[in-house]
Amino acid sequence: MQKLREHFEAITPISDLDFELIKPFFASKKVKKHQYLIQEDDHVKFEYLILSGVFRAFYLDNAGKEHIMQFATENWWVSDYVAYFQQKPAHTNVICMEAGEVLCLTLEGREKLSEALHNMEHFFRVKLTNAYVAQQKRITSLLSGSPQQKYEEFAKLYPDLMQRIPKKYIAEYLGVSRETLSRLYSANK
Repeated sequence: MQKLREHFEAITPISDLDFELIKPFFASKKVKKHQYLIQEDDHVKFEYLILSGVFRAFYLDNAGKEHIMQFATENWWVSDYVAYFQQKPAHTNVICMEAGEVLCLTLEGREKLSEALHNMEHFFRVKLTNAYVAQQKRITSLLSGSPQQKYEEFAKLYPDLMQRIPKKYIAEYLGVSRETLSRLYSANK
């Protein structure tokens, strides 16, 4: 639970008393490689804070092609947020790529924490704002960035992921072929 406290305190101070109130809202879960946290059509009960491991959030189109929306690693949050917030069946799949551990938080728990503790409401607002900004940048990059720009941006933002994620998934995330990614990777060594 120390990691959880440090995660919150990176944004807002948490007193010992408040942290004792917060802890029961989080359940720890070990996850094996290739295990799903969420599969399409699931009822999404949780959002997940990644303590360790690497996860991939993706959806499958009508032709069965995978489209990667997000990678998530330590101190990142992941879920199917449409399903989580709107209580609809999942459209997104979240799978473990590297065995790890997550903390699970229900929507009801999130709401109770936000209502009871102003600093938790502030924390979740900051995290949601940062996620929205990151998503908007990703969309802009996908729509207008060249393969070189997409690669450089990914490598700059997520240097550790370059070593932890198979290249085929990085290529998929960037919207380039595996061969193009190999050329970009070689040119940037």
